[in-house]
Amino acid sequence: MQESQNKIKEFDKARNWDTHWDIKDLCLNMNEEIGELWNLIKWVDKEKQKEVIKENKEEAENFIGDMLFILLKMANQMDVDAKKEIGKVLEEYEKRMPPEKIKEVGHANKLAGGWDNKK
Repeated sequence: MQESQNKIKEFDKARNWDTHWDIKDLCLNMNEEIGELWNLIKWVDKEKQKEVIKENKEEAENFIGDMLFILLKMANQMDVDAKKEIGKVLEEYEKRMPPEKIKEVGHANKLAGGWDNKK
């Protein structure tokens, strides 16, 4: 992840984009990308979603790449070590959502009967 974050920093710097973009615009760009994926899978059940994604694999892969690019670009602009932060989040999720408890209830959404030990 650090290598990708550094490549994006170099990519932006080479184009003078490192000083011209801002977080608000990147958030809007993420919404646009999410909308493109949403248009593929909206209003269909889980099984149909899997089928649609499989049929549109290239578009789904592109979505993941675009989102990672934007997230790592945001990390650069905010001076955040993305590798370190994903490690911290995974550690927190391990504590909050232990496998045995989540397997029992199926998910972590407390409002829908799930279990999340978030304090």
